[in-house]
Amino acid sequence: MESGTVLLESKSSPLNLLHEMHELRLLGHLCDVTVSIENQGVHEDFMAHKAVLAATSKFFKEVFLNEKSADGTRTNVYLNEVQAVDFASFLEFVYTAKVRVEEDRVQQMLEVAEKLKCLDLSETCLQLKKQMLESVLLELQNFSES
Repeated sequence: MESGTVLLESKSSPLNLLHEMHELRLLGHLCDVTVSIENQGVHEDFMAHKAVLAATSKFFKEVFLNEKSADGTRTNVYLNEVQAVDFASFLEFVYTAKVRVEEDRVQQMLEVAEKLKCLDLSETCLQLKKQMLESVLLELQNFSES
């Protein structure tokens, strides 16, 4: 008697995986890359996982796929065109799929997303900017009608 196949699919696994990777990063465990930010005299280092950065950013994917060293040492990546606060927000977004930023920083986050070629963050920022613009336009319309 032959049986058909069934799909075993977890609804929680993707979120659990992301949560666990975030926890590992916060604890500094299994991190294999240090991203050094040097901007306007401020220097800050961020530890992360190559696989997470490469999976969420075409910029990092290109960097890691083109690197020569495969001896197991931690990779260092230097970014001079990104502010530390913005990179910290970027990391939170790629590790948790969300980040809270001030409204006036949405454009900065969009620029960071574009520099790092993070399509998910770019789309999220553009969607939020669209909602913010629609809200302003609705307020203007209501104001002009009154």
